[in-house]
Amino acid sequence: MAAPRPTAIALVPARSGSKRVKGKNVRILAGHPLIAYAISAARQAGVFQAVVVSTDSEEIAAVARHYGADVPFLRPPEYAGDQSPDIEWIEHLLRELARQGRTYDCFGILRPTSPFRLPSTVRRAWDLFLGEAGADSLRAVERCSQHPGKMWVVRGRRLLPLLPFGPPEQPWHSTPTQALPAVYVQNASLELAWTRVVLEGRTIAGETVVPFVTEGLEGFDINQPEDWEIAQALVASGEARLPEVAEAPCPLAGAARPV
Repeated sequence: MAAPRPTAIALVPARSGSKRVKGKNVRILAGHPLIAYAISAARQAGVFQAVVVSTDSEEIAAVARHYGADVPFLRPPEYAGDQSPDIEWIEHLLRELARQGRTYDCFGILRPTSPFRLPSTVRRAWDLFLGEAGADSLRAVERCSQHPGKMWVVRGRRLLPLLPFGPPEQPWHSTPTQALPAVYVQNASLELAWTRVVLEGRTIAGETVVPFVTEGLEGFDINQPEDWEIAQALVASGEARLPEVAEAPCPLAGAARPV
């Protein structure tokens, strides 16, 4: 008899106060606020038993509920600062839910700033994660466009290689990029982990992390104003797909109006 599949909860972080792209979590892209696409991808993936938005804003909470997410409580201000680490709000949320009798084996983090992550992306990652015995977590990554072997740090008036690990006879900074080892950078589209890594180890990744290499635009992340312009152009040209949203556009103009 096959073992039961683990239960999982999707966490969508959406604090207020974004400075680089104002109001990005509820900014309108192709008729819906950005957060709608994260919620829809999570709900349609068929992986999660619940989709919970973590926010410190009543406006964002109302928008999230319109698109079918649960917002059981607001994130405390002390966990919603510019430099607040993810472990704080995740641990707080999971422990508060547990006090309500809601416990899950796994959690996923789907950040609204990756609108081109599809339900199929989530399912592909979930199957990979469950197939890796001994894994603590899975993290979305992509090949680096600029290799860190070619990067430097400045110390006073001197340059020092960021990665001084190449062979002494041929330092990485003097090696053709094509000959350097493949290096991957994490993107914001998806993380999966067992809840025990948070509740027992107070980490969101644990020690054994499975790489999930995103394809195409799945890992595209909106962090700068120019990223927003690129996202709009990709949608307008048909080069990028957004998750389908079943709900009508959110009428809460105060939260979801274009910026």
